Amino acid sequence: MTQRTIKAWYLVHKWTSLACTLFLLMLCVTGLPLIFREEIDTWLQPPPPLAAASGVPALSADALLARALARHPGETPLYLSFDDERPISYITTAPTIDAAVAKMHFEAFDQRSGATLPTRTSGVMDFILQLHVDMFLGLKGELFLGAMGLLFAAAIVSGVVLYAPFMAKLAFGTVRRTRTARLRWLDRHNLLGVMTLVWALVVGVTGTINTLVLPITAMWKADQLAAMAAGDGTGAPVRGTASVQAALDAAARLVPDAKPQFVAFPGTPYSSHRHYGLFLKGATPLTARLLTPVFVDALSGRVAPLRPVPWYMKVMLLAQPLHFGDYGGLAMKLLWALLDLLTIVVLGSGLYLWLGRRAAPAAVRVREITAGSDVPALADL
Repeated sequence: MTQRTIKAWYLVHKWTSLACTLFLLMLCVTGLPLIFREEIDTWLQPPPPLAAASGVPALSADALLARALARHPGETPLYLSFDDERPISYITTAPTIDAAVAKMHFEAFDQRSGATLPTRTSGVMDFILQLHVDMFLGLKGELFLGAMGLLFAAAIVSGVVLYAPFMAKLAFGTVRRTRTARLRWLDRHNLLGVMTLVWALVVGVTGTINTLVLPITAMWKADQLAAMAAGDGTGAPVRGTASVQAALDAAARLVPDAKPQFVAFPGTPYSSHRHYGLFLKGATPLTARLLTPVFVDALSGRVAPLRPVPWYMKVMLLAQPLHFGDYGGLAMKLLWALLDLLTIVVLGSGLYLWLGRRAAPAAVRVREITAGSDVPALADL
């Protein structure tokens, strides 16, 4: 590369790294416990015990829905979801279809007896998750962190480009232990950065995708969902009279080897004004992350033509669990945690090296990179 090209990459790396480092540190620190969120939640709030009822058939979704509405008369159902591990159904109701979250009621029911079960309360992991997702700023916070993820990706790519000329006169992975502490940290920063770059890039990109859940879902609704509900017109959400259980049975026949994840009632973000939106997931570790929507008319029970999930929704659905390492069980989570810790060291060392930098123009930095001197741009931002 020419001196001019190296200078351009140096400036890209410098400013993208400076802009996102503090926010990336926050995301890595909060993301570490979130990798083990299920385990921590189970430890902090053990699930309620279920009465032994071997061989007892499950109640219908309609029966459970009736029990939920009896507990909250006059309310409208929003969602019905199913526990992955235990025979439990969760039903969300609210006074109106557009009620605030604080006014919603979330109930858990034993599918066999219909008994209500204690639901988990918000705790420290919910606080950490909200901080990690949007810094308590809603969509604006999500989009801002998405922009930080893009800057992080640019910093990684530019750092890799600069690493080649810097390491031209050094063996790969060299840590010059006999030199200054600053130089030793610089070599560790570069080595750990290269070791974690693929993981960091994957997590950074998937994290950016996760910040676009609302826009992607809105695009899906305007495209696929509008086509499914074509000809039904628009209007206020209907109160469904068709059997929810019959809709679930019809969806199971339409999509074999899948099980329901949740049902969205008319008027909610994942349905139309007059359809039940049934979302089914596959049985394998990969297909369990991909949802197949089936829409059933809430008045007539008619099943709408099946449409596959568009590619952009698939990308979003796959990005969410990949971001936290949820595909490979505990082993993958431990690997994700180790790489997260190494990335924290990379970010922290980069910040340390920048705070202790020598004042020098960019042209001097470029000569130092190509000469392999003590202060390459990979860390001396």
